[in-house]
Amino acid sequence: MREAGEKIACLTCYDASFALIEDRAGVDLILVGDSLGMVLHGGTTTTPVTVDQIVYHSRCVAPHLKRAFLVADMPFLSFATLDRALDSAQRMMQEGGAKMVKLEGGREQASIVEYLAVRGVPVCAHLGLQPQFIHKMGAFKVQGREEAAADAMAHDAKVLAEAGADLLLLECVPAALGRRIAEQSPVPVIGIGAGHDVDGQILVLHDILNISPTVRLGRRPRFVKNYMQGAPDIESAIRAYVQEVKGGAYPAPEHCF
Repeated sequence: MREAGEKIACLTCYDASFALIEDRAGVDLILVGDSLGMVLHGGTTTTPVTVDQIVYHSRCVAPHLKRAFLVADMPFLSFATLDRALDSAQRMMQEGGAKMVKLEGGREQASIVEYLAVRGVPVCAHLGLQPQFIHKMGAFKVQGREEAAADAMAHDAKVLAEAGADLLLLECVPAALGRRIAEQSPVPVIGIGAGHDVDGQILVLHDILNISPTVRLGRRPRFVKNYMQGAPDIESAIRAYVQEVKGGAYPAPEHCF
């Protein structure tokens, strides 16, 4: 898809019902994200989510996908060591049915990425705002605004791709930095609040349906668009999201940093 210039439309999903709808609506990549700790469990961070929970929700989603590619999040500290990362990935793929795992962190995760990749585990590396690091970062805020931070993130992206990452996810970064990393990356780059010039977009399902605790409490992230507005039903809303990603209408300038 990247080689053909076709944008990749991605969404989170956590259960069978939405898996069927998203797959039918044309979503290309589905992420069983640790965001479930916030949108399903009502928590304020993703850190309490466990491998067992990711495996459970992946197992709910996987059997109902005919075309979408399934990625599973590696929860907080589930990849803290090489052995722990391999055990977590094995469970997510064998028990959960995932085709790829996603992990947060920069160049310091390169050895983990390489260790998994050479053992046949496809890896998505997650840069920019990293929700699992929220207690270290201090707040959910845009990353890479300063020149030094932007240079470091671009370098991290290069290192992780060279280590064997098959996909990169950029969260909450300036559009110019998203474009820079996508242009230099040998693998597709998916953005969430990373501008228009990356290879695809991902959003949290409950955000685009306007039902997540965050948006209902009036704390809608800038990059989120309510696709239920004007839609006759949920599947139509998801189809509209896919079409806007494919056609380039989303993200619009107001969704970018």
